[in-house]
Amino acid sequence: MGELYASESWSEVLFITAILGGGAAWRAGRAIAGTWRPAWHVVGYMVLLGAAIRFVHFALFDAELLSPLSYLADTLYVILVGSLAWRITRAGQMARQYPWLYERTGPLTWRERPQAGSEHHHAKIG
Repeated sequence: MGELYASESWSEVLFITAILGGGAAWRAGRAIAGTWRPAWHVVGYMVLLGAAIRFVHFALFDAELLSPLSYLADTLYVILVGSLAWRITRAGQMARQYPWLYERTGPLTWRERPQAGSEHHHAKIG
């Protein structure tokens, strides 16, 4: 696959990086959001996952272990997938946990719920 994945076939990259690594990144992104941790945590965990993906390529298919370009490509891919999973999960959380404050506007977004009548009417006692 050119210089990026010099000693690996496209099927190896598809299986290890895209399917296994992407699946792990998706689950990790959802778990990070599910515990209300900030989005930057995704990056830290995906840097480690990128190293694990590189090791699996090396262990199973005798690929080059210390390949900076391959590691960078794997890591950027899992950061993207993990961040997407985090954002989708967070959008659902905000609308589900705080339905009186927020409503979901799409798979990645939410907004403040419009107030019924912007003025607050308080009942007077007495």
